[in-house]
Amino acid sequence: MIRYADRLLEIAVMSLIHEGGCACASVRYRVTGQPAIAQACHCSFCQRRSGSAFALLAAFKEDQVDLSGPPLTQYEHRSDESGRWVRCHFCPVCGTTVLITLERNPGVSVIPGGSFDDPGWCKPSRHIWTRSAHDWIVFPAGVELREKA
Repeated sequence: MIRYADRLLEIAVMSLIHEGGCACASVRYRVTGQPAIAQACHCSFCQRRSGSAFALLAAFKEDQVDLSGPPLTQYEHRSDESGRWVRCHFCPVCGTTVLITLERNPGVSVIPGGSFDDPGWCKPSRHIWTRSAHDWIVFPAGVELREKA
């Protein structure tokens, strides 16, 4: 028989596990724990990469992320401002970006928020590169805003 306290602990641990993957389900991942930061990036590269007005990004330590599926394909972009690289790791079948690594943050794996099975849990606490944001974007109250990263 499961004790009530054991069940509460199980529920608490499960709330710290989030899964997701690519559009075709060839690549899957599981993250454990909370991200170091969840942010919306409005830089022109993220706009182009995501095909949207901004990208929702959740940063985890590498050891918090477990991937399964075929080896990911990579694309390396060099920032025209800092000169540092950003590597997008994507599904070789459908092309969905499932992981991003940054020269600026070694040991960190960034997960695109829209690739989570339940993306609603991942709420950004800040917006970065707001100087590149579209003029129709309305920033929510109470979040940090940065013109650059």
